[in-house]
Amino acid sequence: MTQAPTASKSPRRRHDREIIALAVPAFGALVAEPLFVMVDSAVVGHLGTPQLAGLAVAAALLTTAVSVFVFLAYATTAAVSRRVGAGDMQAAIRQGMDGIWLALLLGLAVIAVTLPCAPWLVELFGASDTAAPYAVTYLRISSLGIPAMLIVLAATGVLRGLQDTRTPLYVAVGGFTANAALNALLVYGVGLGIAGSAWGTVIAQCGMAAVYLVVVVRGARRHGASLRPDAAGIRACAQAGVPLLVRTLSLRAVLMIATAVAARLGDTDIAAHQIVLSLWSLLAFALDAIAIAGQAIIGRYLGADDADGAREVCRRMVLWGVVSGVVLGALLVLARPLFVPLFTSDRAVQDALLPALLVVAVSQPVAGVVFVLDGVLMGAGDGPYLAGAMLVTLAVFAPAALLVPTLGGGLTALWWAMTLMMAVRLVTLWLRARSGRWIVTGATR
Repeated sequence: MTQAPTASKSPRRRHDREIIALAVPAFGALVAEPLFVMVDSAVVGHLGTPQLAGLAVAAALLTTAVSVFVFLAYATTAAVSRRVGAGDMQAAIRQGMDGIWLALLLGLAVIAVTLPCAPWLVELFGASDTAAPYAVTYLRISSLGIPAMLIVLAATGVLRGLQDTRTPLYVAVGGFTANAALNALLVYGVGLGIAGSAWGTVIAQCGMAAVYLVVVVRGARRHGASLRPDAAGIRACAQAGVPLLVRTLSLRAVLMIATAVAARLGDTDIAAHQIVLSLWSLLAFALDAIAIAGQAIIGRYLGADDADGAREVCRRMVLWGVVSGVVLGALLVLARPLFVPLFTSDRAVQDALLPALLVVAVSQPVAGVVFVLDGVLMGAGDGPYLAGAMLVTLAVFAPAALLVPTLGGGLTALWWAMTLMMAVRLVTLWLRARSGRWIVTGATR
C-alpha cells in the first residue's frame, strides 16, 4: 500500500507525477457520473414529453439530495490520507469504514423521507399534472438507490485517501455501461417505461456500491481493520462533515440564485444561461480533478509530519491550477464556433451566450486557483474555515446578482457577478493558504 512521502532529488517532478497520477483518473470518474442522467434522459425521451418532463423534475431532486452529502467523499479523503501518511493503514481503513456506515445511515434516512413525501416534493418543483405521476414513480423507485449512491461517495473518498483514483474510474465506467444497458432492456425490452429507467439506475448504483465494498473489505481484512460500526467513529465523521455540508449548501445557493436571476431576465437569457452553466460545470470537472489530487496528497504529507512537503506541493498545485485555467479558457474561446451551434440555432440565444462565454473564459485562471486551494484546505481538514469563507462569498454574491435585473447588463452582467463570486473565494482561500494556519500535522487534525 502507499507509504509516507520520501525525499527526492527532483521534488517538483515528483509532485507533478503525483498530481497527474491522481488527477487524470479522477477527471474520468467525475465526467462518467453525470452520464447516468444523460443516459436516462436519452432513453426516457423516446417515451414521450410528459415522461421526460417527469424525469427532469425527479432527477433534479435526486441530484440535489445526493450532492448535499458530497462531504462523505471529501471528509473521508482527508481523514484517510492523513492516516496513510502516518503509516497506519489499519486506522486508515477503519476511518473509511466509519464514513461508509455513516453513508448507509444517511441513505436510509433519505429514503424514509422521500418515499412518503415524493408527491409533495414533485408538486413543490412545479411539475405539470401530466408529468407529475411519472416524476413520482421515478423518484420513489430511484430513492431506493440513494444508500448505494452515498456509499459510493464515501468509498470513493476511502480510495482517494489511499491514493487510488484508478479504481473509482473503472467503477464509474462500469456503472455507466451497466446503466445504459439496463435502461434500454427494462424500458423497451421488458416494457416497464419510466419505472424501468429508475430500476436500471438503482441496480447499476447498487452494483457500483457492491464493487467498492468488496475492495474496501479486502483492504480491511488485509490490514486487520474492524468492519463493525463504531458509534464514536461515525459520530466523528458526521461532525467533520458538518462544515463541508455548510460549504456545499452555500455553493448550491449561489447556483440557485444565479439561475433564478437568469429566469427573471427572460426566456432568451435563461436558455443561454443554461448552456453557459453546463459548459462552466464541465470545465469545473477538469479543475476539480486537480483539487481531488490535492485533497489526497496534502492529507498524506500532513499525516507524515512533512509540513515543508505540504507547502511545496500546495505551491506546485497552484501553478497547475493557473496553467490549467489558462488552457481551458483559451480552448473555450477557440472552440466556441464548433460547440455553440450544437446547443442552439436560435440567433438571439447565441448573441446572449457569446459575451457570457468570454467572461467565463477570462475567469478560468482564477477558478483554477480556487479549486486547487479548496482541495488543499479540504485535504488539511480545514472544514470550518471553508464553511465560513463560503458564507462570506454568498453574502457578497447574492446582492450583486440580485441587482442585475435592476441595474441592467443582462446575462453578461450576471456572469460578471459569478466571476466576482470566484474572486471572493480566491481572496479568502489565498489568505488562509498564505497564513499557514491550515498546516496541522499528525494522523488526526
